Amino acid sequence: MEKDKKLEHKIVETYAGDMAEVLENDREGLVKKIIHGEEKREEEKKNLSPKSKQNRLFMIVGILFIMLALLILSFFFFKTDINTVKIEEQFTPIIFNDQSAFIEVSSLNKEEIAQTILSEINTTKVKEGGIEGIYLTENKKIIGLRRFITLIKSNFIPGDNPIFINDNFLLGAVNIKINPLETTRLGFFILLKIRGAADIFDALRLWERKMLSDLAPFLSVNISSETNYLFTKDFEDGIVNNKNARVLYDKNKKAVLMYIFADDNSVIITDTENAAREIMLRLASSKKKQ
Repeated sequence: MEKDKKLEHKIVETYAGDMAEVLENDREGLVKKIIHGEEKREEEKKNLSPKSKQNRLFMIVGILFIMLALLILSFFFFKTDINTVKIEEQFTPIIFNDQSAFIEVSSLNKEEIAQTILSEINTTKVKEGGIEGIYLTENKKIIGLRRFITLIKSNFIPGDNPIFINDNFLLGAVNIKINPLETTRLGFFILLKIRGAADIFDALRLWERKMLSDLAPFLSVNISSETNYLFTKDFEDGIVNNKNARVLYDKNKKAVLMYIFADDNSVIITDTENAAREIMLRLASSKKKQ
C-alpha cells in the first residue's frame, strides 16, 4: 500500500516536471501566440469602431444616399406643377368632308369673319354634292360653338353646359343642284350636336327672332326694302326630308332659312333643303360606321 502511494506520487512529480519543462521550452512561442492574438483583437476592434476612417466614410456615404432618396420621394409626393408633354387632341370631323378649310380669325371683327367665310364658300372647288367644312381658328386652335357665337355677336344662347349642346360644331357649304338644267349653287349650313331635342328647342325658338339677322352675312341675303319683311317674319312648322323643322318662308313660299331636327342628336341650320338632305345622308353614314 505504501509502495503504491510512493509510485503515484512519483508519477505526479514526473508529469508536473515534464509540463514545466514543456512550458519553459515553449514559453517564447506561447508568448508570441498570445501577443499575436491580442494584436488581432485590437485590429478587429479598430475596424468595427465608428471612429475608424473607413467606417466614417461608409456612414457619411450611407447618410447621403438616405437624404437623396428622401429628396426624390418628396419631389414626387409634393411637387404639383410637374411639366408634362401635352398630347394634341385628334381632330375628328362630325361628318365626312370632301374638302376642309381652316380660317384664322384671331385678328378679325364680325364683318370680316362673315366676309372671309362667304368668300371661302363662293370660291370652293368641291364637286356637285360635295361638302366643304370650314373651321375657324385662333392661334391655330379650332374654336368651338360658344366662341364662334361670341365672335359674330350672335343672339343664340346655347348655355354654358356642353353636355346639352356640344361645343363641337361644323359650318360649311354644300355644292347642290337646284334645277333640272344642271344649275348648281352653294348651300350654307351649320351642324349642331346635342344631347336631345328638348335641350335646344327653347333656345332655338328664342333665336328665331334674330336668326336671319345673325346669319344673313353668310347667306348672301340682299337687305333691301323688298326683303326687310323677312327679318320680322315668323318661322313656321314644316317637314324637311321627313324630319321636323322650323322654316322661314318668303312671300313666294320659298325657304330662306330653316333648322331641322335631323336625328336625336343633330340639328342642321341651312338655307336649302338639298343641303340638309346631303348632310343627313352623311350623318346616317357616320352612324353606320360607328
